[in-house]
Amino acid sequence: MEQRALMSKKEFSLKRFFLQWEWMLVLIFLLVNAINVSLSPYYFNYDSLRDATMTFLDKAFIVLPMVLIMILGEIDISVASTVALSAVIMADLHAKGVPMEAAVVICLLVGTLCGFLNGWLLVRFKELSSVIVTLATMIIYRGIAYMILEDQAAGQFPEWFSFLGWGYVFGIPFILIAFAVCAIAFGLLLHMTTFGRRIYAIGNNPVASRFSGVQVDRIKIIVFTLAGLMAAVTALFLTSRMGSTRPNVAMGYELDVIAMVVLGGISTAGGKGRMIGAVIAVFLIGFLRYGLGLINVPAQVLLVIIGLMLIAAVMVPNLKRKRSAAANVRKEDAGIKEAI
Repeated sequence: MEQRALMSKKEFSLKRFFLQWEWMLVLIFLLVNAINVSLSPYYFNYDSLRDATMTFLDKAFIVLPMVLIMILGEIDISVASTVALSAVIMADLHAKGVPMEAAVVICLLVGTLCGFLNGWLLVRFKELSSVIVTLATMIIYRGIAYMILEDQAAGQFPEWFSFLGWGYVFGIPFILIAFAVCAIAFGLLLHMTTFGRRIYAIGNNPVASRFSGVQVDRIKIIVFTLAGLMAAVTALFLTSRMGSTRPNVAMGYELDVIAMVVLGGISTAGGKGRMIGAVIAVFLIGFLRYGLGLINVPAQVLLVIIGLMLIAAVMVPNLKRKRSAAANVRKEDAGIKEAI
């Protein structure tokens, strides 16, 4: 009797490896830098490029948990409001005499609590989508921030606090080192642990995952709580860089974060994507903005460029899947004809 071997893994293909979306992002990143160099003689400077990371990496901390959320098939549009509320409470407490160290801890706790509340509401009221839940909390969190400070600003932080946003460690911005550590941690969590594999499983089929014994509700709460925590981390770096805070800080951050995640190749339907793609997208959009800012390109033009890249990020994988499906159909038709 003829024996058949079952293959659990696809055979490695060099062509398939280099056709991954992440390599396309690398090529776009190199192209963007080449264009920036040709447009401005001041762009290709190590000190300038190094310092430019300080201006866009604060929001990048939210990108990391947003990858997990979107792979789950969910979304969180309240992250910017969580940043504002965490920063406002921290600044207000410090202004009222609370030591800065304690205010920082409270900032992290507030963000974590906001994320936990998002996750709890989502699993408690399953009939509501994550868009509705986080839209509601987005309004609530921002509203509370305005209730605390109204239209005023709060600041006068100790000198050591500015190190978070402007400090260097061996000539490297501290925020860049912190982001690298967090990106590696989240990458390992997603790709090298059982927890990460369950996130992919839930994103592909939450019902089947639930019946397979995966604690879907618990995982969702954990992931949304992580998003709240990282939003509070963003609040720390953003407030440190600005030197003060207001209730309207981080306006639009949620759209920037989602754009980076989608451009990084994370499927909006859930279940697909890699952390490295989102990380590359962070630097791609960050350096694109920095380079075009050197030649005073209007912000509206930049939005058009980012929008076109997002369309490409959505279209290219779909075209590849359609081409692959068409090739499979042709093979099946050829096999049927041979059998006949």
